[in-house]
Amino acid sequence: MTALAAAPVTSCRDVPWSRARELAHAAPTPLPARRVPLTRAAGLTLAEALCTGQALPAFDTAAMDGYAVAGPGPWLMSAGAVCAGAVEAPGKLAEGEAVEISTGAQVPRGAEAVLPLEHAVRAGATVRGPAPTLGKHIRRAGEDAAAGACLAPPGTRAGPALLGLAAACGHDTLPVRPRPRVRILVTGDELIDSGRPAPGQVRDALGPLLSPLVHTLGGEVTGVRPVPDHPAGSLATVVLTTAYDTEVIVVTGSTSVGATDQLRRLLSEHGARWVVDAVAVRPGHPQLLAQLPDRRWILGLPGNPYAALVAAHTLLAPLLAGLTGRPLPVLPRIPLTGQVRTTPGRTRLVPVTWDDATARAVGGHGPAFLHGAALADALAAVPPDWRPGEPVGLIPLS
Repeated sequence: MTALAAAPVTSCRDVPWSRARELAHAAPTPLPARRVPLTRAAGLTLAEALCTGQALPAFDTAAMDGYAVAGPGPWLMSAGAVCAGAVEAPGKLAEGEAVEISTGAQVPRGAEAVLPLEHAVRAGATVRGPAPTLGKHIRRAGEDAAAGACLAPPGTRAGPALLGLAAACGHDTLPVRPRPRVRILVTGDELIDSGRPAPGQVRDALGPLLSPLVHTLGGEVTGVRPVPDHPAGSLATVVLTTAYDTEVIVVTGSTSVGATDQLRRLLSEHGARWVVDAVAVRPGHPQLLAQLPDRRWILGLPGNPYAALVAAHTLLAPLLAGLTGRPLPVLPRIPLTGQVRTTPGRTRLVPVTWDDATARAVGGHGPAFLHGAALADALAAVPPDWRPGEPVGLIPLS
């Protein structure tokens, strides 16, 4: 792999928390779209609006099993029955006639309503029942959507309901943006990845935390690799030799200015374009986002697990949304109660439980401690001037 060319370095330091989210979302260009079968589109993002080429429903449809009726009863039964899936259009009903019909079947011309089976009494060639309201139990053609209607905008996540809607519209494939590929580099000589740590060692919590989080946020992890702090330059070696099968490299730790922190030196020496250089937030202040000249994104997260979780929701989540063409989520605002210590000039993110009316801080959220986050429903973004009971923005964790 060739060395990275030098380029001017710009900096955006100590960015307010909400502004940092906006910058991370606006920085990337969405990944190129590709067309995939519906069976492979789940969880991806629409690159174009989902439109229907036909009216929905495409024909007048029976909404109940029963009898299609014309005019007032009692009704004289027509021969046969109208079944769902029949391609040939049923014959027209005359005044005073009825025909047996199944749910989902095409309603005959002239029919004014469907009399449900449980409300009907049939005796020989005659059927009786309460006079149904005009149009009752008939889904009219185009009632749900007209032909050509666009039903979901670009940037919509392809969840189960959208895939079913796409199939109902007649689509076999969808134009989507792929999941951004993310490689995770966990730095630190003190980290071990299994067993109980000995004195001086720390069990790695970030590899197990970040992999499922990346998937939840819409990315695809291509690998998790430990990187030692020594010798100096080891991080640069790994970054520069990482295969170009990834759009985002997440580096945990090494984001501060200590002797063993290598990330800022790497970015400076290789001409990275800075987007965010530290965020006015607690915990998670020394987080960063930059782009290398080869267009790969470098995201630096603090080494403490809870601080890294905060930083991932601050910069990584908006970055992945921008790469997939999804809008930046608008955070719900809920009144917050409980003991929360504000920080002058900085947003504080705290784990909370919440219902429709109130969020409550749960505690247990030191920079290195994930207890509160493990029990929480959301992270609350508490501004410096917050007062108990005032609403705050919430980032759902599930």
